Amino acid sequence: MKFNFKVKAPGGEYREGTVEASSKEAAVAILQKSDLLPIDVRPEEEDEDDFFRFILRKYDKVTAKELVIFFRQLAILIEARVPIVVALNAISEQSSGKYLQKIIKEVARDIENGLPFSFALEKHRDVFTPLMINIIKAGEASGNLKKSVDYVANNIEKNYKLTSRVRGAMIYPAIILLVFFIVGFLTITLILPKLTVMIKDLGADVPWYTNVIIAIGDFMQVYWWAVLIVVAGMFVGTIYYLNSEDGKKEFDVIKMKLPVFGSIFEGVYVSRFAENLGVLLTGGIPIVKALEIVSLVVGNSVYEKIIMRASQEVKIGGDVSTIFSKSELIPPVVAHMIRIGEESGQLDVVLGHIARFYDQETETATKNLSSLIEPFLMVLIGIAVAFLAFAILMPIYNIAGQIE
Repeated sequence: MKFNFKVKAPGGEYREGTVEASSKEAAVAILQKSDLLPIDVRPEEEDEDDFFRFILRKYDKVTAKELVIFFRQLAILIEARVPIVVALNAISEQSSGKYLQKIIKEVARDIENGLPFSFALEKHRDVFTPLMINIIKAGEASGNLKKSVDYVANNIEKNYKLTSRVRGAMIYPAIILLVFFIVGFLTITLILPKLTVMIKDLGADVPWYTNVIIAIGDFMQVYWWAVLIVVAGMFVGTIYYLNSEDGKKEFDVIKMKLPVFGSIFEGVYVSRFAENLGVLLTGGIPIVKALEIVSLVVGNSVYEKIIMRASQEVKIGGDVSTIFSKSELIPPVVAHMIRIGEESGQLDVVLGHIARFYDQETETATKNLSSLIEPFLMVLIGIAVAFLAFAILMPIYNIAGQIE
């Protein structure tokens, strides 16, 4: 919800603008955190611009690639001593995404109205993660905003590459299986009934599995549309459930139990945890706060719970390694290395080593997975084709031989 405000700045000048918050009290709190004295705060009426924004957010989502480019360009312009408002307006004009362009302009306007950069980003949590916001906030506090912006760009890029690597390894088998399903569906619906006409007309004795294939072909010839509706319904229903809160949590558990893929996902989440926590600690974020932030961006509810338990342990004076050593999903070597980092006071350095190691392990595993899946799928398709040939063509040849 947006609120129009009029405030008095520390220098005595009056400023006006808009701030996004869940309530009027929250809007006042945001302004006060920026050392601004609220004079008038009123809710902004929704208009056509809000509807346009909703449409853009739904159909022009900001990608990781766009965010990397945004933060890279911003870091260059800050290093060149370009004022941040001027830099943001210049970047917005070059942005290819309409929604991101609109967001950048709003951020620039909020900074002009007196809000710090991090608070301006915080208003757009659908685009900027808590990790990005807190790194920027640490950069503002230390006076090294350029370095923080570089950290954010590097972090987004590494996470993007890690996710893309796993997604790429799964796309190939998914496409092969989809094509196999389509070809199989068309074969059973259109071709199979024509091949079995001779067998049915002659009334010859055939094996039970051939009768099963004939029955399936007859059913598909008449009710193919019903099968198609059921399959489409199951697909849509599965996608809908996986996008729900309960579905996401259940799928997070399933992913970790999958053969072969489970170890790859484990490497991805451990690498992401180590990379993000290391960046936050290097940026000066307290470890409890850093763990809470990482739990939100690690991308798996199972690991989120483990990291939050580690955060609670640190709050009462314990160590991260204590919780990690008790979890089956955290490799023992990771817990041991984190313990060394805690004892030596170089946890951020150790986390960097962990991230690089598991990043390389994930890359190797995904390459090997692609090499293993291809022959497996070929064998699977070959068995299916051989079964159809044996069940249909062999009886036809036998009948033809008897006629001769």
